[in-house]
Amino acid sequence: MQIPLRIYATVLAALLGLAFGSFLNVCLTRWPAGESILKPRSHCRACGRTLAWWENIPVLSWLALRGRCRTCGAWIGWRYPLVELAVGLLWAIVAWRYSYWGVDFLLPNSELALELARASGRAVFFWLVVALATLDAENLWLPDWLTWPGIALGLAFSVAPLPIFGGTFASFHRGPNIHVQTAIATLISMALAALLILLIRWTYKLIRKREGVGLGDAKLMAMLAAWLGLPGALLSFVIGVVLGALTGLLLLALPKASAGKTNAPGENPAGSSAGAELWAFRKLPLGTFLCIGGIVSALWGQPILAAYLRWAGF
Repeated sequence: MQIPLRIYATVLAALLGLAFGSFLNVCLTRWPAGESILKPRSHCRACGRTLAWWENIPVLSWLALRGRCRTCGAWIGWRYPLVELAVGLLWAIVAWRYSYWGVDFLLPNSELALELARASGRAVFFWLVVALATLDAENLWLPDWLTWPGIALGLAFSVAPLPIFGGTFASFHRGPNIHVQTAIATLISMALAALLILLIRWTYKLIRKREGVGLGDAKLMAMLAAWLGLPGALLSFVIGVVLGALTGLLLLALPKASAGKTNAPGENPAGSSAGAELWAFRKLPLGTFLCIGGIVSALWGQPILAAYLRWAGF
């Protein structure tokens, strides 16, 4: 009975994830514009027409409409199905990995409630990081009213103690002061993770005499440390930096690709080098890369870290 129940729960979680991903799309569109997420009803941003119910079905409506408004033909954008699919897939993974499907429900109610709380916490974490990744990618914006509640929730789950993805080293201590130990360890992890970003920010400003990394990224790292523990947050940082570096190299290579083309008569031959210079100063969404690293760390962080420790000889 466990396998059919596991499949049913995974499908249900995926459908819920698609629905919450669709709601997240509304938030991602209206939050930067300072609009209410409740009113008015979903509508085309170009022509203002209120959408019919069948135009709000996650992913399927976008595919049926071929990504365009059926009235004015305005492009809807890839972000809508991608966000819905991301939340749906991540929530499905949470349900599939739920550790108690292979046991049964003949467990103490308190223990079952703890496991359900952990699964719910994972779902909340993934919703948050998808939201922050998209906001930073589109607007270079990591709002405090997402990062601070995310920090508070991660700290609460760690101190409960309900470490969602392994927690900090104090989560494995035993004794009368376990909650205090866990809280102190989590706070230290958060401070160290944020300090890493602040050091990079200060160093960049010292060398380049301009801002390079926002304070929102420091708060995001603190949030990742609250949920994933310091090792998980550092792994997120490494993955994020690698992704950011690869993206930066790709963007720098784009103007160089066009530099080899023959200039048209009257065309400025220095245009390509000027374009390369502009790309060099282009702002990249570090928060987006950190969130992607956070997702990878949450899903596969422990085996990645274990493999690294074996490779390093620890």
